[in-house]
Amino acid sequence: MRHFLTFLAALLFAPLAALYAAESKLNVLLILSDDHSYPHVGCYGNKDILTPNLDKFAAEGMRFDRAYVTCPQCVPSRASIFTGRSPVAIAMSRFSAPLPRDVKTYPEALRAAGWFTGVAGRMYHMDGAGTSAESRAVIEKYKLATFPDRLDYVKVGSGSEAGLAQLREFLDLKPAEKPFFLQLCSNDPHRPLNTQGPVKHDPTKIKLPLHYPDTQLVREDFARYYDEIAHLDVFIGEVMAVLEKRGLASNTIVAFMGDNGCSQFRGKGTLFEFGIHVPLLVRWPGKVKPGSSSAELISGEDIAPTFLEAAGLPVPPEMTGKSFAKLLRGETFEGRQFVFAERGAHGSSLPGNSASFDLGRVVVSKTHKLIYNAMGQLPYWPVDFAKDALWQEIVRMHEAGKLDAKMEQLYFAATRPMFELYDLENDPGEFTNLAGNENAVSSERKLKAAMQEWMILQRDFLPLPVTPTEGPGAKQSKR
Repeated sequence: MRHFLTFLAALLFAPLAALYAAESKLNVLLILSDDHSYPHVGCYGNKDILTPNLDKFAAEGMRFDRAYVTCPQCVPSRASIFTGRSPVAIAMSRFSAPLPRDVKTYPEALRAAGWFTGVAGRMYHMDGAGTSAESRAVIEKYKLATFPDRLDYVKVGSGSEAGLAQLREFLDLKPAEKPFFLQLCSNDPHRPLNTQGPVKHDPTKIKLPLHYPDTQLVREDFARYYDEIAHLDVFIGEVMAVLEKRGLASNTIVAFMGDNGCSQFRGKGTLFEFGIHVPLLVRWPGKVKPGSSSAELISGEDIAPTFLEAAGLPVPPEMTGKSFAKLLRGETFEGRQFVFAERGAHGSSLPGNSASFDLGRVVVSKTHKLIYNAMGQLPYWPVDFAKDALWQEIVRMHEAGKLDAKMEQLYFAATRPMFELYDLENDPGEFTNLAGNENAVSSERKLKAAMQEWMILQRDFLPLPVTPTEGPGAKQSKR
């Protein structure tokens, strides 16, 4: 009889034991916005934009003020987020490349340890861009689309409703005894800027960044960009409501991050702040101090090792990202001295201008930034809005000699300098290039040395930034 009662108790309590086991392991949710620069959330001090849900999210977690992606473009940046490595090191600097099968992602490590894993929402960009019959044939022939093999759930959909539906489906499919990982991607605020958000930002009242030409069309476009972010904010609120309703919010670390900078002036596709400096908010109940913030340098490479450490798993040695889990927990943390990013091909277009193809590298310290324009002989060209009315008007103003001198220099200079050095503390708008300035020799030398080391270790294919002092290269440089 006693054995029977023991057996019966085991049957009765097995579901509770499984539920406890699932709850004891941390759930992981990463929400990515698309083309979203760091100042464009209310909690970053922006009084013009309306983002109550993101502001509440920040009040419940930690806001990172110096988060940088590894590329100002979707595919390479997301590759780093998935792998904890630079796009250069994993051969992902070409926009349309599929992630090599032998390069492992952190969701795979979570899956191997028992997590139910998935991606949902907007395209995750890791299985190659089959934008031509030839590309699709190669991807199919060599089985280069690997994510259906890597994860338990792989779906894409356009718009907030599709993303929310996939989130619910994913959670419905999750075995009760398993914790989960999900990367949930939003379309907002990617162009075209045609989403109808809950509020309309008044173009006449918003404050334009200092590097924007001030025209009515520019203001209207920027207001629509804010409207898209307000729409994203509603999505964030709905996602968090789903977690609350299902009793998952208290045991889930949720990070919100921009995948790269906004498709705006000196933004997406460039190595300026609006191109690589993104919002990052992390909510981890019981671990992160609510309403806290950090000025530590964070790289997109750091997401993977941070989530793995937070989940109690080892970080693979090939990951070059630096976990900031200790920072989240309020423990002693030795942060980064530098973050790095690269710029390569964009989309699948032929290299007709610097929007489609550019080669550049950047290193950012706590106070300065050095940009290396390997193709500085090509002028600036905007990514994703060159055909839009606002840019066409700016071009006409330039041709008519009616554009402000500062804007002329920023957007219509015939060439770009090979090196650009900015003091981000005193010149956050990146207007004064200090490269070659005798008063900035020490800063320039330090950043070039850091970039040189990084490029060598990443096995970068670009010429190194420090001029050779001996050997054949030195002789050639003196001609």
